[in-house]
Amino acid sequence: MPLAQQIAPHLPYLRRFARALNGSQASGDAYVVATLEALVADASIFPANMPPRHGLYKIFLRLWQSSGGSLPTSAEGTIENAAERNVESLTPLPRQAFLLRTVEGFSIEDVGVILNLSTTDVATLIETAGKEIANQVSTSVLIIEDEPIIALDIEAIVEELGHSITGVARTHKEAVALVNQHRPGLVLADIQLADGSSGLDAVNEILKDINVPVIFITAYPERLLTGSRPEPAFLITKPFQEEAVKVAISQALFFDRKAGGAQS
Repeated sequence: MPLAQQIAPHLPYLRRFARALNGSQASGDAYVVATLEALVADASIFPANMPPRHGLYKIFLRLWQSSGGSLPTSAEGTIENAAERNVESLTPLPRQAFLLRTVEGFSIEDVGVILNLSTTDVATLIETAGKEIANQVSTSVLIIEDEPIIALDIEAIVEELGHSITGVARTHKEAVALVNQHRPGLVLADIQLADGSSGLDAVNEILKDINVPVIFITAYPERLLTGSRPEPAFLITKPFQEEAVKVAISQALFFDRKAGGAQS
């Protein structure tokens, strides 16, 4: 199959990535055009040993890095939303790794292939991005979790990123009481709680009063992924990996996304 046909389905997503990376549509599109022009001039630069999408992003980032992220454009766009404002403050390499992982959905391994880095280096870059985001939007976090050891693990992850803890609730009632005392900027919630109450019900009650991003961390994801009602934007399955929690926290705050209530 000709190279043009291989990469064509991925161009809309590359434009999305380019916009997030550069902070404007005009600059992002200029880089995409430059990437395509480079491939037309010399198709042999395209890596043949990886999937077309991976190769396309790799060539794009090679060009972006070589230009220092300063390719001139004829009509520079403006930064239009919170995510674009936030990304402007991230240092270049953590920015690339973070966006490849969170916006484009590449695995840690795939990000390493695209950036020519080890998975350890990629994980470090994403953690660095999370800390830089926390410096911009440091917030207080309510944890709704009935298992003490798990709650302690989540607390450590949250604090390592630079956020603070408003409290840990083991039941629906405790969660609502803690919110009344101190309104959090983010909620991390389990579904099934100690007294048999529901983390879903607690979150829904909280969201009636405040607009706050919610990340569900649960051993029962099937209760939320039914397809018959609005599903949460951020869902992590237990047992969780520390990196997954860090990425979800940073992503939720970075994109200023608010989770809608999940119906129980």
